[in-house]
Amino acid sequence: MPAGTMFAKFKSTNVAASTATQSVADGNPITQYFEIGKPVACAGPELVWRIHDAYRKSDNKECSVFIFEKKIAEKLHKPRRKETITELLKSSVKTLERFRHPRILQIYHTVEESADTLAFASEPIFASLSNVLAFHESKTYDTANMTPAAGGAAAAPAQAAANTLPQRPAHAKEYNFLDMELKYGFLQLTEALAYLHYSGHVIHRNVCPSSILITKRGIWKLAGMEYVERMNENDLNSSIPCPPWSNRVSKMAQPNLDFMAPETQSTSKCSLLSDMFSLGMVICAVFNNGRPLIQAGNSTSNYAKQMESLDDMVDKLMPRLPIALQEATSRMASRDATARPTAQLLQLIKYFIDTPINALKFLDVVNMKDTQQKSQFYKSTLIEAMPLIPRKLWWQNIWPMLKSEINNNEVLAAVLQPVMLFVQEATLTEYDNLMSATMKIIYNTPKSIQASVTILENLHLIIEKTKPEDVTTDIMPMLFYSFDGSTIQVQSAAVVAVANVFDSIDELSIRRMVLPKVKQVFEKNITDPKIVQNVLMCIERVMDRMERAQVMDEVLPLLANIRIPDPDIIMRTVRIYHKLFVDKTYGLSVETMATNVLPLLIPHTVNPALNFEQYCYLLEVLQQMLEAIDRQQRNKLKLDNLSMASPERHRTLRHQFSTDNMNAPPFNIPNLRIDQRKTSSAEDMARKNSGGSGMLGGWWFGCSPSSPDSNFLRVGNVFPNRRLSDNTLMTPKIRIAPSCASSPGGTPGSGLPTRRHSSIGPQERRGSTINLSPPTYGARGSSGSSLSVPSTSVYVKSPLLYSQKQGGSMPNTSSSVPFLLSSSMQSIRSRRQSTVLSSGPLGSGSGLLQQLGSGMYQLFSGRN
Repeated sequence: MPAGTMFAKFKSTNVAASTATQSVADGNPITQYFEIGKPVACAGPELVWRIHDAYRKSDNKECSVFIFEKKIAEKLHKPRRKETITELLKSSVKTLERFRHPRILQIYHTVEESADTLAFASEPIFASLSNVLAFHESKTYDTANMTPAAGGAAAAPAQAAANTLPQRPAHAKEYNFLDMELKYGFLQLTEALAYLHYSGHVIHRNVCPSSILITKRGIWKLAGMEYVERMNENDLNSSIPCPPWSNRVSKMAQPNLDFMAPETQSTSKCSLLSDMFSLGMVICAVFNNGRPLIQAGNSTSNYAKQMESLDDMVDKLMPRLPIALQEATSRMASRDATARPTAQLLQLIKYFIDTPINALKFLDVVNMKDTQQKSQFYKSTLIEAMPLIPRKLWWQNIWPMLKSEINNNEVLAAVLQPVMLFVQEATLTEYDNLMSATMKIIYNTPKSIQASVTILENLHLIIEKTKPEDVTTDIMPMLFYSFDGSTIQVQSAAVVAVANVFDSIDELSIRRMVLPKVKQVFEKNITDPKIVQNVLMCIERVMDRMERAQVMDEVLPLLANIRIPDPDIIMRTVRIYHKLFVDKTYGLSVETMATNVLPLLIPHTVNPALNFEQYCYLLEVLQQMLEAIDRQQRNKLKLDNLSMASPERHRTLRHQFSTDNMNAPPFNIPNLRIDQRKTSSAEDMARKNSGGSGMLGGWWFGCSPSSPDSNFLRVGNVFPNRRLSDNTLMTPKIRIAPSCASSPGGTPGSGLPTRRHSSIGPQERRGSTINLSPPTYGARGSSGSSLSVPSTSVYVKSPLLYSQKQGGSMPNTSSSVPFLLSSSMQSIRSRRQSTVLSSGPLGSGSGLLQQLGSGMYQLFSGRN
């Protein structure tokens, strides 16, 4: 955000404060380089430095500007001391510039002086530790009468402390530390002291809350170098002379008495262990609701009295501290300097050995590392530690560092790994307010291959948090442009991204942009299993939003070109085919299955790379398709057979419909009587000549002479030379009594009419063209001749006529079923005929009997 915009924001929120700031800063050269906003904190001796938000004009870099008004020293002290305080503050800034360390406040612009002010710029500051502890301290007092709360300090010190509470910024009043913040803050102070002691060879002498600054990233920085004393480099553990706190010197020109080491006040000597005492007292103040254990009120006598009971106060406070920190704090707050640990040893205690703390430590110094170390940290170490780091520190400590690396193309791919974790875990409000602007920069800047792949693979997470209008204007163009990349990795990642975000792509873009580009990627990399797999995954997901014609014309040919026998690719192909088969909207025809699908899938049934489950699924899909083809083809062929009549299809079943094989249920015909049939003269003569023991008796057919069939079956035996047509019996006559005189066929006055059962008379013998009888075979004799059974007919007369002639009553004929036996029986092959036809008197006179039988038959027919 431009500095002018931020400055306008400052003015809109607090116009009076901003105007006052401008009036204070006017005349100071620092205003040429920085846009200065409202004051947000205070620090330094007696909190004389007012800290303002600011931006550097040259690059819009965020920073803080410290301003000291000289008139403050004139009000609090004698005018002649103003120059002393001014020089002391100026020297402290120059000392900070000399010590360049991640745990020391970083100076952006050196101190500038005008007639009324001192000013310098530093890294962005959130507040001093004194500002934050003042809020916690105020919670222990009754704000109505400013009396100590239960367990508070004495009334007089409390009243003095209440009267000297600094003016705190509004946002710092309600600030609460997390346990990890405190742990990391104490460790940073320890590292700062270790640097000053063993690298800078100096003693700080004023380690107190007003000298500790908390940046906007949550980093604790050590400042307040007004009282630095150089140590003996040959003996770092030796003590050096230093002035004690005195009422004769301005309190603004002396260290904070409440945090001063006892040996400094008692022996006027100090060492690096004196700073460790001050650090121990700071830790105790943090866990004592912001109040220091010693509250001298700038009185050396009060300091001496409270110092005597210091050990008891420390012991009472220990239960509030973490167990791992209790011993070290107790030793640091000891009046015996030799019992205190050094800064180097303090860093090694168990309290500070923590994975998240180590990640945060590296992050603070990541700018000092090379590209390879940075990439390794962002890709692995930070990713592993982030779940253990509180969310507050994510946005306060980690996200600002990641933002600063966005423009570094060498490490952008690695930085995007934790960035994507931020995207995944951020709320919609957090993303919109804190990340959206940075993500737009990422979309529109050139990226490395790996950075592009990381963005595309996580595009679905980004779209979930992005506003719809930003998706259309920023994300989709980047996605479609990725298909045109020259690298396989980016193209493959773009295909995966489409599969993940297809719900956010409109149907027109899918048809006109996505599918053609996906096909293009497939055709260029048809032998790459990974890309083919991604293409199939993409098609499987976007297929529901494609038109049927496009699926048939574009997708099926694409599937037909896959030749990679990888099991995963085969299974995904089978799933797509099965989806086309099951979903009726696609209308996959049996012709397409038979010609385009099955020939591609069947060879995979013998693919040795398939496991048992994959094989079973493949076979199940094939069976479903084959069953569909079978069902449709069967129905089609049945319809074709019904529409084309063919008599040939019944020929094999003729014998099943023969009258000889029909078993009809018994039935009665009303007013029907069957007379005894009339036989021809040939039959009469045969009956007379054939006795019960005759040679041509019942033995031939295995029946007795009384058998109903013996009377005409014997004819063929007695007259072997007789023609088959001469054996035809008389046609039966049927007389039916009409129900009235006017009934059709009735002849009034002449009795019942006579009607033949068949129109075929004795002189009109017609051969049957259809043989409904099954073939019957006889035994062939030695001479090769066969016997023929003559065709017969049954005569039926009216029962009324019968009753007139015979005088009998109408019998029940329920067991009589009249059939017209019009078919000629086939020949029955005879047994050996030597015993019948070649011997006996009948054999020699067969011609005469044949002539006689014919004449009698004609005479009998003429009478009828």
